[in-house]
Amino acid sequence: MTENGISRTSRRAVLLAAGSAGAAALVAACAGPPRTPGAAGQPSAPALPATTPSAGKSASTPACVLTAESGAGPYYLDLDRVRSDIREGREGVPFRLDLTVVRVSAGCRPVAGAAVDVWHADASGTYSTGGDTFLRGTQITDDAGRCTFRTIVPGWYQGLAPHIHFKVRPERHTETTSQFFFPEELLAKVYALQPYARRPAPDHPNTRDDRYRASGAAMTLAPVPDGDGYRAACTVGIA
Repeated sequence: MTENGISRTSRRAVLLAAGSAGAAALVAACAGPPRTPGAAGQPSAPALPATTPSAGKSASTPACVLTAESGAGPYYLDLDRVRSDIREGREGVPFRLDLTVVRVSAGCRPVAGAAVDVWHADASGTYSTGGDTFLRGTQITDDAGRCTFRTIVPGWYQGLAPHIHFKVRPERHTETTSQFFFPEELLAKVYALQPYARRPAPDHPNTRDDRYRASGAAMTLAPVPDGDGYRAACTVGIA
């Protein structure tokens, strides 16, 4: 069966094939991928100030950098929806997230067959609940440890920095949860556009959040313009 052009494979079936138990420590290095020009006729993305990767990181081969794990929050749903495009028609600035999962204890070798869940709020700061499933999905990493999600830049909600939650499940009884943040310069430009501009955004949506102050340096993405939206890449390592 396919959904959004992606073959739907049961995540549970994949995880049942593995048997290791244990807690996974998380490392991640995030950088903007090389910019690729949009197709002819596509509008350009809102201008984004240049972002310089932290010392020791490279946009093409990010290093493994240890970071703190973060809770899943109250809106995680254990859905069995394996798909790359999680938008379900939700309006917002398009955002592509390219992830690579590696095992740090094995020299940062790619982890194939790991389930990666992502979920986040829509442009109005609302999560899907109940029977809704927008802006939620799972991908299974390929032989190179890679997976891609197509979504939108998340909206803000009171008290927290805008973020994308993710959970990595390399084996049946092992999981690691954290979240990605966005540069405030990008958020200011995106939130001036519709549908985000239907409500006034806070001047500094990141620095008011204790979680961002604790791990934002390691977990802030470096998006680059991509067609009429943005894209970013991140290497996520597990111990």
